Amino acid sequence: MMSNEQLIYVHPAPVRIWHWINAAGFIILIVTGFQIRYADILNWMPLKDAITIHNYGGFAVIINYFLWLIYYIGSGKIKIYISDLHTFIPKSITQMKYYGYGFFKGVPNPHSMTQENKFNAPQQNAYLVIMLFLLPAQMISGMFLWKVKGYSNYINILGGIKVIDSIHVILFFIFTSFVMVHCYLATLGHTPLAHFKAMITGYEAHH
Repeated sequence: MMSNEQLIYVHPAPVRIWHWINAAGFIILIVTGFQIRYADILNWMPLKDAITIHNYGGFAVIINYFLWLIYYIGSGKIKIYISDLHTFIPKSITQMKYYGYGFFKGVPNPHSMTQENKFNAPQQNAYLVIMLFLLPAQMISGMFLWKVKGYSNYINILGGIKVIDSIHVILFFIFTSFVMVHCYLATLGHTPLAHFKAMITGYEAHH
């Protein structure tokens, strides 16, 4: 029997490398972040070690972020994160209907992925907000908490250490939720591991 599967190259090597480094960094930051925040009830590792690992993980994510920014702006691929405002709402509604119940009824995904059109409408806007606003805010607040005395002037301008800490913690829970949702949606391929495999090989299988 002939397969109607078509392999489409959508994830270049630099993107795949960046993705997995970023994923590892996020997991490290989430695990150590919980240990730091809830040190009185968790005992995953010594608090001092958690802080040290958290700091190194944070710097790794910051460096990785700027590599992403340079690659996407330099290559012009940043446009894949920008949706068409004229079609955003109807496409988003259609995509959310698919996620909500269409997938479970065997309805085909309304979004056809290509290298130039990797993300559906909700993904485009979510990733744009995360990569250009939320992640930079998390990195900046993390840097302030890393060197409170050194950045005291900036911290005071922004409302004090409690404000910076609250911003960092709120974004921490947002990113933790994002990772969970991201992993779940990644299982909604033609097989549960299809999208994970594609981020290793670079090829998405279309049927």
